Amino acid sequence: MDTKSKSSHKSGIFVVIILLSICSLIMLSRYSGISSNLESLEKEPEVLPYESSLRSVGYDLAEGNYLLYNEYAGETEPSEVLEEYGQRNFDLTSRYLDYGVFNSEGEQLLDSVSETEAERLTGDEESGNYSFRVKYSFSENGALSDIQVDGTELSPEQEYNLESSFLYDAEQVRMEDMISSIADPSGITVVYGMDEENLAAFTQDYMTEYGLGSENADASAVDASSYYRDAMETLGFIVILTALLLPVRRRLDISEMKLFRVPFEIPVLVLFLMLCSYEVNMIPAQIVYMTVKGTLLPGMGYGGMEMLAMAFNFAMWFFIFGVLFWAVTSIRAVVRMKGAYWRERTLTMKLIRHYRGKGTESDEAMVRKAGGIVRRIKRFFAKQYDALQHLDFRDKTNRTILKIVVINYIILAIVCFFWYYGAFALIIYSVLLFLFLRKYVKDLQDKYKLLLKSTNQLAEGHLDAPIEGDIGLFNPIQEELKKIQKGFKKAVDEEVKNERMKTELVTNVSHDLRTPLTAIITYTDLLKHEKDEEKRKEYIDVLERKSLRLKVLIEDLFEISKAASKSVAMHFMKVDIVDLIKQAGLENDSKIREAHLEFRWKLPEHKLVMWLDSQKTYRIFENLIVNITKYAMPHTRVYIEMTERENEVHISMKNVSATELNFDTEEITDRFVRGDASRNTEGSGLGLAIAKSFAELQHGTLKISTEADLFKAEITLPKLEIPPEEEQVKEAEIIPAE
Repeated sequence: MDTKSKSSHKSGIFVVIILLSICSLIMLSRYSGISSNLESLEKEPEVLPYESSLRSVGYDLAEGNYLLYNEYAGETEPSEVLEEYGQRNFDLTSRYLDYGVFNSEGEQLLDSVSETEAERLTGDEESGNYSFRVKYSFSENGALSDIQVDGTELSPEQEYNLESSFLYDAEQVRMEDMISSIADPSGITVVYGMDEENLAAFTQDYMTEYGLGSENADASAVDASSYYRDAMETLGFIVILTALLLPVRRRLDISEMKLFRVPFEIPVLVLFLMLCSYEVNMIPAQIVYMTVKGTLLPGMGYGGMEMLAMAFNFAMWFFIFGVLFWAVTSIRAVVRMKGAYWRERTLTMKLIRHYRGKGTESDEAMVRKAGGIVRRIKRFFAKQYDALQHLDFRDKTNRTILKIVVINYIILAIVCFFWYYGAFALIIYSVLLFLFLRKYVKDLQDKYKLLLKSTNQLAEGHLDAPIEGDIGLFNPIQEELKKIQKGFKKAVDEEVKNERMKTELVTNVSHDLRTPLTAIITYTDLLKHEKDEEKRKEYIDVLERKSLRLKVLIEDLFEISKAASKSVAMHFMKVDIVDLIKQAGLENDSKIREAHLEFRWKLPEHKLVMWLDSQKTYRIFENLIVNITKYAMPHTRVYIEMTERENEVHISMKNVSATELNFDTEEITDRFVRGDASRNTEGSGLGLAIAKSFAELQHGTLKISTEADLFKAEITLPKLEIPPEEEQVKEAEIIPAE
């Protein structure tokens, strides 16, 4: 845009600002007159509610004429009236009334009316002392001949207005030929009366029923708006005229600014709301009323707050007139653009061209922007819907519930904004809510079916069947089902493993017991028939060796069975664990030398006293060292390291295996599992199992790991609290290693 255009825009903007400011100041100048008029209105006696509420009973009283006369004459059975016409509004209105039916001589015709009440109804206004009284007179031919209204709370003008209203209601009831068909009143007068107390109660109930009591402020705001409406309409006309004529002067034309280049539908909608929406028009009326009454801001009545309130009102009027100017200026472009305006400035045409595939670049850009807005709205609602689908009832859901309530409140507030069209909007909202709830419940049902499918698979024993899929609210249950499935599978695998181990146990025990036993039987038989003393001596040595082998095997079986049955007696005492492991190494020194191994010890230099069973702990060390001498590669180094930690002692033993380590490290500590599958080495196969059991009996752990040919045993023993006594013997239970 060139400098001249900018200068023109500045001149036009300046003129518009001056115009809007003058209009706003003129509106503010009306406030003093509005305040005076409201004060004078509030000083007038409040008779309007009485007249307004009494007008509402005209139809009920007209029906009551026929009901009361039928009560006297009995032309139609009361049960038939109730069955045919149901409960009438007169039955409710009569609670506030005294009433009676009188003939031409003034005699009371109803048995339910007392003599005192009849005299009061037929007396003059002062003697009757009714705040409101009405008399319906019927001629001999059954026509309604007269209606008279009087009362201490009514002015002559109000009495006349009510008589006209009641006459119209009576004609309506007669012409409808409904309740009027039950009887033909003739030659009677029906009188109704309300005393001051009943009139006040009836008026209060009427105002409550129709919401008039809660709308006093709105009524006052309407009164306030009536005193500035003429000025606002005149000033609005001036603003509209300015918006139409200002572009005539090229220097003042600002209609080409981007602010005014909006689609036709937007300013039309704004103008419609400004001119036709009751709620939109009530907003400035309320603000004006609160300003002149001094309730708009706290502390009004003092100079500073008064000025702030007037500044707020000035900004409000400036905005209202500014929006009016903007809307008219935006639409005025049709004069300059003519037919091009409808092609370029209407959303409808842009959408039509887009869907026909003939959209321009600006059309596509508009559609993309609109689509982006729609997508963001859809994503927002999809996110909220997903949040409802994934509520976790284990956590507090107050925030989610509050969010739902707030969203529902906003929707209902928008519905209420339509006022007379609110019922139609509520129908649409109810339909949308039904569709939403139906989809929500259907999704829940589908997810529930997925959950049932998973539980059925689990119940049928399909432990390997995957439990997958997003099931919303039931996701926590799905996670628990996965844990159950995993636990069942682990238990089944463990049971299968135990069965396999039992089979191997029987096989291995049979083999390990039968081998020395067979040798003993064989050599015993040979010994019986051998005469050579040298051979007899040789046979006896073999028998002794095999017997000791059988003894060791039986003792190991006995030890492991006691550990499995949790009946091992533990004798805890103060033990220097450093000295104990050294002792185990020294006593097995000959085996170490025979295996051609070099042990490297890395132990604490100080004593490390712990509360342990010395015999069981020594057995752990001995079994591991003996295991090393059997399976370690000759002429290699063995590393034994002890580390003291805060609450435990860690011992590791590492060696290079002579054979390939192809066993399961989780099973190597089970009973009768050996590293050499060929079982060429001497031993029961219970060494590591016993060591693990004794470690667990002392609340410790034994863990075996391998890496290539490196075999590593790690023992962890906790530092138990040493009791005051020197020794303590107790039955210990196995605590499973984690």
